[in-house]
Amino acid sequence: MSHDPYKRGAFKANPYYAKNKITSDLVVILQGYFPDRNLELIKPISRALLSGEIHEIILTDEDAGPGDTVNNITYLGFVEIAGAGVAVAGDIVSVDGKEVGRLAGFDITHMPNHINIVIKTDLLKSGADQGFCLGQTLEFRAGGGE
Repeated sequence: MSHDPYKRGAFKANPYYAKNKITSDLVVILQGYFPDRNLELIKPISRALLSGEIHEIILTDEDAGPGDTVNNITYLGFVEIAGAGVAVAGDIVSVDGKEVGRLAGFDITHMPNHINIVIKTDLLKSGADQGFCLGQTLEFRAGGGE
């Protein structure tokens, strides 16, 4: 039997009562759209993001969460984590204060190089198509109920 509380289904609600926001800087702006990416979001709802780490930000318009598969995606870019913390599914993600969407989950296809952080959005446009620039601040903050 697995000792992982997520695999056992031990958490029935988000256990994160309060947490710091995570700040990061856009270090790569991406373009490109894929209707069949087949990202497999891991079951755990959270990941620790450490200062100095580089991670990829991917957008989807699918209603997905931890444990789901995501196909319809576009790429926002890569970020370097400046202010470390714990990112949790449901977190609000913004670029320079403008809300981009909510954290859907994490795909670990490219680990240990980087995590794909998948954001549920209503605007499925790449980072390039949205006019994002290098050095802009991307933040993750608690999405409510914490």
